[in-house]
Amino acid sequence: MQTQNLVSVNEFCVNHNIEISFISSLQQTGLIEITTIKEAEFIDANQLQQLEKIVRLYYEFDINLEGIETITHLLKRINSLQDEIKVLKNNLRLYVEDM
Repeated sequence: MQTQNLVSVNEFCVNHNIEISFISSLQQTGLIEITTIKEAEFIDANQLQQLEKIVRLYYEFDINLEGIETITHLLKRINSLQDEIKVLKNNLRLYVEDM
């Protein structure tokens, strides 16, 4: 397996000065996915932005994991609704132009 797009959990934790157990907790709650290769744990680079947001919520704002789960769910729902609004606006625009 290629490790080009993977970041070591250990490196991430050292760089952000956080505990590895926090990353494990995030994996257990389903907020992130960890890939294990030869007993080393890695995070997909595509998850880094989301993971950094979670780290800030937890360490800077003292929001617990349950709160982070709720916030993450609500943000995904908001994004979904915004996408739906765009589609509806585009459909409406097509309808109005046909009149």
